Amino acid sequence: MTCDLSIIIPVFNEQDSLQELVSQIRQAMVGSAYAAEIILVDDGSTDQSWDRIERLAATEASVSGIRFRRNFGKAAALSAGFEHASGAILVTLDADLQDDPQEIAQLLSKLEQGFDCVSGWKQRRNDPWHKVFPSRIFNWMITKLTGVRLHDHNCGLKAYRREIFKEVQIYGEMHRFVPVLAASRGFRVCEVPVNHRPRTTGYSKYGFERFSKGFLDLLTVYFLTGFRYRPQHLLGSAGLAVFAAGSISLLGLVVLWCLSRIIDSYEPIHLHQRAVFYFALVGMLLGVQLISIGFLAELITAMARPQNAPYSIVANTRTISLHRDS
Repeated sequence: MTCDLSIIIPVFNEQDSLQELVSQIRQAMVGSAYAAEIILVDDGSTDQSWDRIERLAATEASVSGIRFRRNFGKAAALSAGFEHASGAILVTLDADLQDDPQEIAQLLSKLEQGFDCVSGWKQRRNDPWHKVFPSRIFNWMITKLTGVRLHDHNCGLKAYRREIFKEVQIYGEMHRFVPVLAASRGFRVCEVPVNHRPRTTGYSKYGFERFSKGFLDLLTVYFLTGFRYRPQHLLGSAGLAVFAAGSISLLGLVVLWCLSRIIDSYEPIHLHQRAVFYFALVGMLLGVQLISIGFLAELITAMARPQNAPYSIVANTRTISLHRDS
């Protein structure tokens, strides 16, 4: 089935919401200019989610399902959905009915204005405080480190042009950083406020461990977007700073030691009895190690064939002229 729009929905133990979700999506797409398909990806559910998906696929021509052998995570579910999708535009939303399908039209409208990625912003979030507060801190950190100014990077309701995923690969927990990775490639990213509804079925699949993993992923994204093709700029700069601090500290100790030997009024200094002496040595060694690792990273970057070129082309005159001639 060839469609203009593919709606990808990761599913993990959401048996009670699937029928209603598909019904709401169908209602939201009434009168739309887009021919839409719905892809439900069962990420190793242990309830009756797959049975519900099979029934929906048997009765709804626009619905199809993918079933994982076990739980591989949301990023894997989205990747499978993107791979099997036929639409030029890809929309993602969660299966718990908290994302409102009526907001899809607003996302599509932004894409029609020339944007490549539109992220939902749960401006009024219906979640408990212990989820909302850490999420706000996490979103603030992402904005500060990456420069991509979105209020809600974690929102599951997003719309993309397919071209993004020719240059952006998602794995691990990287699905929440697709707008950041897309922006680093030059794609136009924006956000729109969306309606967020309270959960009425199922239970939340995320705990506090999500934020520790998310922080580590954020550091990875910061490195990939800023230093993927120039790792020495990060590692070497840190190494030089640490080496310089250690060298200056050691030089100061040597000067004091010399003065204590020349001037009688100076108290004798024994370097091995000063803690700063060992800190200085460790700093110099750590600095050399960081610079060496930076050189190794540069060699790996130079020798390994990158999956993506260090640039992104939106058009070229040769292609345009060929289309014009044809």
